[in-house]
Amino acid sequence: MCGRYAASRKPEDLTGLFGVEKWEPTETLEPDWNVAPTKEVYAVLERPVKDADDPRPVRQLRALKWGLVPSWSKTPEGAARMINARAETVHEKPSFRRAFAQRRCILPADGYYEWVTGAEERQLEEKKGKKRPRKQPYFVTPADGSVFAMAGLYEFWRDATLPKDHENAWWVTCSVITTEAETTPLAVAPAEGPGALADIHPRMPLMLTPDRWDAWLDPSRTGEDELRALLEPPPGGLMRAYPVATAVSNVRNNGPELLEELAAPEESTLF
Repeated sequence: MCGRYAASRKPEDLTGLFGVEKWEPTETLEPDWNVAPTKEVYAVLERPVKDADDPRPVRQLRALKWGLVPSWSKTPEGAARMINARAETVHEKPSFRRAFAQRRCILPADGYYEWVTGAEERQLEEKKGKKRPRKQPYFVTPADGSVFAMAGLYEFWRDATLPKDHENAWWVTCSVITTEAETTPLAVAPAEGPGALADIHPRMPLMLTPDRWDAWLDPSRTGEDELRALLEPPPGGLMRAYPVATAVSNVRNNGPELLEELAAPEESTLF
């Protein structure tokens, strides 16, 4: 799954990297090293510019709310539960299938966090059923330092309780597509800990390599078979993972220190 990630890249860097043609400085977001559901995040997408004479799709950098609200939803209350869409079923789930066909985006990140429960804590929980297991967070990021381009979907939702011209009348929300975690060895693995992403968690965000960016963003591609082919996981061995401090588990903590690598997991009995 993807429940928390880091996104600290500047918009001017993202516009150049992704070939963005339109970006509004008013949508500038501060670097965020602890992105949590319902926060605003950067998304790269292609669609016609509103009220423009030219109807062609334009590649844009937008600030969207993380947690997809289907267009048909009566309220936005379920947004926090719609942060992920499974690659295996995204084409058929009512909440995601229309967005999958027509509104795909890329969510740029430095990497994502995932938590592993220590072996000793798991045993205590199983035996006594009392102690809440302590979890060790890991940060997962491309080994070469490149952007982690997560496949995403976006959707528009109209708040019928507000006038059409109200600034909050329309919500634009998004979701991260996830896939089965890689079982191949990490490009860089910690000295003590997991050797593959599947050792950390059975799911992971679907990373799009640069050769798939244009096809994924192209709104003229609507064929289900063609789009599902783009959901194939990238080659294995591109990622590294390392333990970070448990401070990241509190969403109120935010800063580059959250990405600092620990010499070893905080719990020596993790593996």
